[in-house]
Amino acid sequence: MSDTTISHTSRIGSNVTLRTVAVHAGLYGVAFLFLLPYLYMISLSLQPESIAISSTPHLIPPEITFANYTELLNGSLIIPWVVNTFIVATVATVLVLIVDSMIAFSLTRLDWPGQSLLLSVIVASFLVPFYVNLVPLFTIVADLGLVSSLWGVILPAVANPLGVFLLYQFFRDIPDEYDEAARLDGFSNFQIYLHIILPISKPILSALAIFVFVFNWNQFVWPVVVLQSQSSFTLPLGLVVLRDTFTFQPGLTMASGVIAALPLFILFLLLQDRIIEAVQFQGATG
Repeated sequence: MSDTTISHTSRIGSNVTLRTVAVHAGLYGVAFLFLLPYLYMISLSLQPESIAISSTPHLIPPEITFANYTELLNGSLIIPWVVNTFIVATVATVLVLIVDSMIAFSLTRLDWPGQSLLLSVIVASFLVPFYVNLVPLFTIVADLGLVSSLWGVILPAVANPLGVFLLYQFFRDIPDEYDEAARLDGFSNFQIYLHIILPISKPILSALAIFVFVFNWNQFVWPVVVLQSQSSFTLPLGLVVLRDTFTFQPGLTMASGVIAALPLFILFLLLQDRIIEAVQFQGATG
């Protein structure tokens, strides 16, 4: 190999290295910009009130104290609110996965009259704004005696047409040969659903579970209509109460924000592989 070829190859390798470094530097810079508000929120929550309310912001706290967290945990209902929110998000997610997957299975793998009509109704429901249903939905919940009950928040969340539509699209692409082979082995429809369709559908089920959990964790409009006692509040409602209670106390307000974001952050750490798979699946089918 000539010196010219070696020099040319070296320049190409150097350009690739510089480009890689520039790309990574840009990505880390953007990531830092996204993290900056959260870092400032954590910093503010660890500062004494005398420093937190000063006109000079401090990204690195000059003095660290956990008094804000102590006062918040001892002087508010934030722990019951976190528990209520976790119950609502978890139970709603489990019920959505069960109910929507069964509906999608019946629409794609079974043959019964009215399938196309039901699918049309589900698709048409996307055209109806949620706010239009607030009054009739509240009337139903009140008639069932579920006002100020977590079930009054959970049960309407189970009626999720988006979940049915996503699972319908996925189940429809699963080859019918799987069902035929399973029936030859004596499988019932429920066994086909449980042992064949669900294991194949783990990517879309993971994506749907993450979406439903985060949506119900952050849900505000419907809980504020149904939940009328502070002991039954979910976290988004509780944060509004804390904001009004701890006026001009930014340290306490930011501490409540940290506690509200911490469970989702822990969930991300535990399920990051599943989240990546879900994102890859959505990109492949988008």
